[in-house]
Amino acid sequence: MDRTTIADSDEGKRVVNSEGSKIGMISEVRDGTAFVDPDPGITDSIRSKLGWGDADADDYQLESNRIHTITDDEVRLKH
Repeated sequence: MDRTTIADSDEGKRVVNSEGSKIGMISEVRDGTAFVDPDPGITDSIRSKLGWGDADADDYQLESNRIHTITDDEVRLKH
């Protein structure tokens, strides 16, 4: 079942726009807030999937009202 609330387990998921184009990856979830790395490298992807995520100055906070759905594989944004 799809959901709209960010969880710690969402670290490492790809973030896509409403058309399905990848725009980044959840690099870290902190206190229920997701941070998006718009240009993750392979090392960033592996670190996030292992739960070693750490947002940096290049990452963006994802406002919860922008999330359309969260699936097992991705976070899809609204228009």
